[in-house]
Amino acid sequence: MPRWAPDAALRLEQAAIELFAEKGFAGATVPEIAQRAGLTTRTFFRHFADKRDVLFLRERELPAVVAELLATAPPGLDPLALAMHGLESAATGDLERWKDDIRTRRAIVESEPQLRERERLKSAVLTDAIRDGLRAGGVDADGAALTAAVASALFDAALERWLGGDDGLPLVEVLARLRARLGRLASVPVAGGGAEDEGVLR
Repeated sequence: MPRWAPDAALRLEQAAIELFAEKGFAGATVPEIAQRAGLTTRTFFRHFADKRDVLFLRERELPAVVAELLATAPPGLDPLALAMHGLESAATGDLERWKDDIRTRRAIVESEPQLRERERLKSAVLTDAIRDGLRAGGVDADGAALTAAVASALFDAALERWLGGDDGLPLVEVLARLRARLGRLASVPVAGGGAEDEGVLR
């Protein structure tokens, strides 16, 4: 499994989440975060541009992790299976252990308009990483772009369901179930579709 981030960055993230939960996002400072983590302010700024950035460490690392998993995927997978291999592999292990932290972090993000705006950018970054990984694996440009958009949307939906649900299902299982549901939806005939429409999509 690829390494997510340096230990110092993870310590700073944990300290920031604790302080934001205690004092609010506006009430905590970078020196306080560094002190809580047992590190220096200079170390903080080696890893993060500002205190907003510390909340997006795992989103920042996720595209690189997924790209590495795509590059080492078994041969012979179709584009969607290849994209899902990267996401499902990333969804196991560390993300599962971090569920409580991720849920707390999401509540902090939802409380601040400037953080919500930053949150909306993460899906685009993940989509681009999946697209580039598929292209590197030989998928054509249109197929890579469409598959990446679908896979990224599935991951976002699975993450939302996983964090908000109380059924105890692991993220990788939630992701697999939503993928199966999408497959069923995709098999439903589209009203008005015909041979001419199919020819356009081929």
